[in-house]
Amino acid sequence: MLPTERLETKTGIGNLWLYILALLKKKERYAYEIRHLVEEGYGFLPGEVTAYRVLYSLEIGGFVESHVNGSRKYYRITSKGKKELAKGLALMKMRLKQLSA
Repeated sequence: MLPTERLETKTGIGNLWLYILALLKKKERYAYEIRHLVEEGYGFLPGEVTAYRVLYSLEIGGFVESHVNGSRKYYRITSKGKKELAKGLALMKMRLKQLSA
């Protein structure tokens, strides 16, 4: 694996939680929709099970909450999730700045 391929994997699917929280910050969504929005907006399609596992972990951690509407389970970001998203984005910006120096 090339170093750039590893970087893409680690900053992509390896940190899927960041992309999910960014999408949920805009509006609540259901899991299947999230997968395809990640693909459209960020260029990679997470596995179905992977996306559900990350959503479950985020919910257990209090970063997202869910509710059922009809046959779909919708997720929305919590205030704790917004804080964690901000911390994650700040960390990425800091790392980029350090690498660019």
